[in-house]
Amino acid sequence: MEHKSYPTPHVLIFPIPLQGHITPMLNLAEILCLANLKVTFLNTTYNQKRLTKHTDIEARFGRYPGFTFKTVPDGLPDDHPRSGDKTWFREMHAALASSVKPLLKDIFVGKDEVSCLILDGWMSYANDVANEVKLPVITFMIPGASFIWTLQCLPKLIEAAELPFKDEDMDELVKNAPGMDSFLRYRDLPCCFRDKDISVLRTLQDYFNGEIKKIKQAHTFILNTFEDLEGPILSLICEHCRDVYAIGPLHAHLKYRLNRKDTTLSNTSSSDLWEVDRSCISWLDQKPDKSVVYASFGTITTFTKDQLMEFWAGLVQSNKYFLWVVKSDIITGSGSDSPAHDDLVQGTKERGYIVSWAPQDEVLAHRAVGGFFTHSGRGSVLESIVAGVPMLCWPYFADHLVDSRFITEVWKIGLDMKDTCDRKIVENMIKDLMERKKDELRMSVSKLSHLAKKSISEGGSSYSNLDQLIEKIKGMTKKEEH
Repeated sequence: MEHKSYPTPHVLIFPIPLQGHITPMLNLAEILCLANLKVTFLNTTYNQKRLTKHTDIEARFGRYPGFTFKTVPDGLPDDHPRSGDKTWFREMHAALASSVKPLLKDIFVGKDEVSCLILDGWMSYANDVANEVKLPVITFMIPGASFIWTLQCLPKLIEAAELPFKDEDMDELVKNAPGMDSFLRYRDLPCCFRDKDISVLRTLQDYFNGEIKKIKQAHTFILNTFEDLEGPILSLICEHCRDVYAIGPLHAHLKYRLNRKDTTLSNTSSSDLWEVDRSCISWLDQKPDKSVVYASFGTITTFTKDQLMEFWAGLVQSNKYFLWVVKSDIITGSGSDSPAHDDLVQGTKERGYIVSWAPQDEVLAHRAVGGFFTHSGRGSVLESIVAGVPMLCWPYFADHLVDSRFITEVWKIGLDMKDTCDRKIVENMIKDLMERKKDELRMSVSKLSHLAKKSISEGGSSYSNLDQLIEKIKGMTKKEEH
């Protein structure tokens, strides 16, 4: 039989320029490089500078001859903090929409032909350009299947007059959310669903309907999750979308494939946009097993000064060791300007350690860490599951609220503290996490950790799904014979 050779597939990957989106997209990019695919990664100029400054990103991807970074300005001045209220993100998104279109067209029709676009969700403008040149689009939604399904339920909720809901109904169960109606409360819906103006909700519905329509039209739909975690919800999504692949947890998946490919390849590289303070690892080394609460709320979450004080007091008063990530731009708005009480300062000296940024995956895997106080961002949730660390959730926005409910009521691997910010509640729930409920929580998360690792091992569901995805991408370069 005559051997047929086809051009090497060339994949363009384009994430939303946020830490929680860049990291899994870079992990996927490296996995595709390991499969000998050519990859171009489109990053913003600002984030690329930060990656280059704070990580070994150039050396990490320099070992793959088929990999290229391309950059595009994000439309904001370099000194913009890119945090705080959500208006900055809308400004950046709008600026990207106008600047990226000509660059995409240039890449798509250039001499090094692109086989397909792996596109972060909510980026309609890039989708439109791909459709113009008839380029297959693989949609990658960073949030979990549970959040995507919640968005798909929005029209039913409005039609059934469940939205808008009254404040006194916050803890009532949502009725028109198939697969979730036995545990999901109005309180657990994305915060944008809480608006009392029906016209605002209908505008929101139109927007999400448009984005979900694009997901359904995409050549393939991929999610950073695994079947043992969200199987029932994935099944519901599969009824409405074609070619759905659960390929996560990607951070663990990459490590596994690196180790199988060549043990000399490093699998400890980070993609942090902030400088990591590694002194916290030495501090952890001195602490007993599972004695430390790790507290970190991601890159976008902000607090008022009063909220920060309540969290600080709760951590100190729990009498547990704690490692707390406090970014320099974490405080927003107004609040108390009074100095910290001596007992908080002294308690932190005795039991706490505060850094501006930590190597989170390494911290969660450390033997000394026994609990994770988190905003419930998707990357943090998956890292905590793989590491086998139970969570205390204080969700900030978007998918965090839905995920925190699944963490507590479905997966039973953590506790939910949404909509509260009180030092006594923080203290009591940390004691629940680290003492009173630690055995049941650790047993549940240990089982789920095993299933996560099984899914990304050879023969596992995510491993097999990823292999199928790679073969599908390779098939996009094959031309029909005439």
